[in-house]
Amino acid sequence: MRYGRGAAALALMVAAGLSGCGLKSGSPMADDVLPGSVGRGQPLRGASLTVTSKNFSENLVLGHMIGLIFKAAGAEVLDRTNLPGSLSGREAIIKGDADAIYEYTGTAWITYQGRQKPVADPRKQWEAVRDADVRNGVTWLPPSALDNTYTLAISKRNNARYRLRTLSDVAELSRRDPSAVTLCVENEFASREDGLPGMRRAYGMDVPAAGIRKMDAGIIYTQVAKSGSCLLGEVYTTDGRIEAMDLDTMEDDRHFFPHYNAAPALHSATFEKYPVIAELLDPLSARLNTAVARELNARVDVGGEDPHEVAKEWLVREGFIREG
Repeated sequence: MRYGRGAAALALMVAAGLSGCGLKSGSPMADDVLPGSVGRGQPLRGASLTVTSKNFSENLVLGHMIGLIFKAAGAEVLDRTNLPGSLSGREAIIKGDADAIYEYTGTAWITYQGRQKPVADPRKQWEAVRDADVRNGVTWLPPSALDNTYTLAISKRNNARYRLRTLSDVAELSRRDPSAVTLCVENEFASREDGLPGMRRAYGMDVPAAGIRKMDAGIIYTQVAKSGSCLLGEVYTTDGRIEAMDLDTMEDDRHFFPHYNAAPALHSATFEKYPVIAELLDPLSARLNTAVARELNARVDVGGEDPHEVAKEWLVREGFIREG
């Protein structure tokens, strides 16, 4: 979802390849599902719609949720989830190769629309993204409270000693006792201006170079939870491993990081033809939040469950759809 210039360029090449040959992969969604609290009367009966997603667990679950709700509302649904990177799904929506995706406001604002400075208020960030994307033929529906952004995490065991709640608390500790703060981060985060360098400046963190350790994202969680080599580590706020590994996360009290609120992004021509889609997806977005995302992500990333089944079970449990 979030990546620097090198990864963005790679994703752009992938997207260009997809757009050159046409987005042909995918399979019909065959679930026998019926309307629950949404989709009554099956207002999409006769529609043929394509859903897509990026290729990480959270976005896969969200993409399947869209598809299952469309299916319950009467549509024939083609499943083209699990596209590589972010720009592949973006291009599919713009070109009409796909009709709907759960996209992230920060990704759109920074990566797609080329802005440097995030908007501090999440609603205004979404409004800015929505308004800028009209010319691209993309319609944004209202956002969820699910905000998949960056933060730092610490084990509850270690935090019993330090009692850190905010990034300002981390900065104060780094100035008071620089040797106490060790940070484990990904290579990319270590060099990005919207990553470690910018965060250190924004908060005045006095972390010496020897206290910064670079490693793969998955290893960070383990190191923070189980070893003494990382007091704090870079994490994503909706990651299921936060709860599973008993970590505390820091509040971004100076609003340095962009908001990455998940919201449905639609091919505008599709929405013009089927405006009822808003009535189907708005209640879903209103229910989604960071805690829900952590729960569902943990089921996939920690419990090894299938994203489609996780999406379906949760939608049924919440009453959005019923099994046929």
